[in-house]
Amino acid sequence: MAQTNKLKIFNDPIYGFIGTPNELIFNLIAHPYFQRLRRISQMGLSYLVYPGAHHTRFHHALGCMHLMRKAIEILRFKQVAISQEEENALLCAILLHDIGHGPFSHALEHTLVLGHSHESLSLRLMEELNKEFNGRLTLAIQIFQNKHDKKFLNQLVSSQLDMDRLDYLRRDSFYTGVTEGNISSERLITMLNVKNNELVVEEKGLYSVEKFLMARRFMYWQVYLHKTSLAAEQLLVRILNRARELAASGVPLNISKTLEFFITREEDALLDQDALLMFTQLDDVDVLAALKGWQFHEDFILSELSKIILNRNLLKVKVKNKPFNQAKLNHKRELVKKEFNLDDSQVDYLVFTGAVGNQAYNIENENIHILSKNGKLVDVAKASDHFNLAALSEKVTKYYACYPKISV
Repeated sequence: MAQTNKLKIFNDPIYGFIGTPNELIFNLIAHPYFQRLRRISQMGLSYLVYPGAHHTRFHHALGCMHLMRKAIEILRFKQVAISQEEENALLCAILLHDIGHGPFSHALEHTLVLGHSHESLSLRLMEELNKEFNGRLTLAIQIFQNKHDKKFLNQLVSSQLDMDRLDYLRRDSFYTGVTEGNISSERLITMLNVKNNELVVEEKGLYSVEKFLMARRFMYWQVYLHKTSLAAEQLLVRILNRARELAASGVPLNISKTLEFFITREEDALLDQDALLMFTQLDDVDVLAALKGWQFHEDFILSELSKIILNRNLLKVKVKNKPFNQAKLNHKRELVKKEFNLDDSQVDYLVFTGAVGNQAYNIENENIHILSKNGKLVDVAKASDHFNLAALSEKVTKYYACYPKISV
């Protein structure tokens, strides 16, 4: 790839102008692996509920890098030692932290590339880029893997108060129009400090952390786990599972070579070089093009489910705080079987249940510590007088059932 010293400025609707700080960052952004993120939806199928939610992982990655530059600036102002090499590593690590996301981000994770999380794929792609850039990403990879001796560097990239969360909450709130999720990322960053090699928040930033955690809770229930987008994404998973089943039986699917590669591939703990390179060509376009073709497929399940998503004629969704009554579900299954003339295996694609959980703050996983004026560190749940904050550490589980809208 041709190297250049040309720098670029991006006009971001959230933060304004975002500059590329150096040649390495510019060349990483210009790389085809990173440009693919322009074709990866940040929020899966949430745009079926929130029409503005069409932003991409590309937007998000640039925003994270911008916030990381701000955080480094603040910490250096507070006499925290961060070398130029560490700064470059932080910027590269946060820029590339989501480069392994596949089509529709979390919606299809573990569905297309079996046996691999987006984190493991990000690491593989970062390692490939490190070879191409002559080892200049080695320190970034170390931070991404949470292996740097300076713990706070790792936490800036991945923790319960990292630049990733600070960007996606504000960005997703902006594009969905859900104002409850809007946080003051700048205020939170200004309150960051380092104590005992750990990223902490100064006491005067306590209320900002409280709002951040409450915003995260609202966004999960109101947006990320919204019942309609959840049902749509579950349908998308079932469409691809059906396609995989048909492909195994030799049924032609008429899809892109990239998507066909993964539809016909078995789970593989070791993703070989050819598969990794094929993954760098896989994006939302492959899946959407497949749906447009499959709506006319001779297989009823593949055709019907594709039309349901394309035309947004979605399944009915019910959500409860406890598991559904199995007898009632079986009755619903029988009605659907009769309505569409399906067998037992086919009806599972149209009538299904599941569970989702939300834990806004994990008190057992790298706590958010508040730095009190006397120098002591206190967990935010204990430091806060907000009656709801301690409850946010409890995992809340809800159960859902999806089925076609038919007259009984």
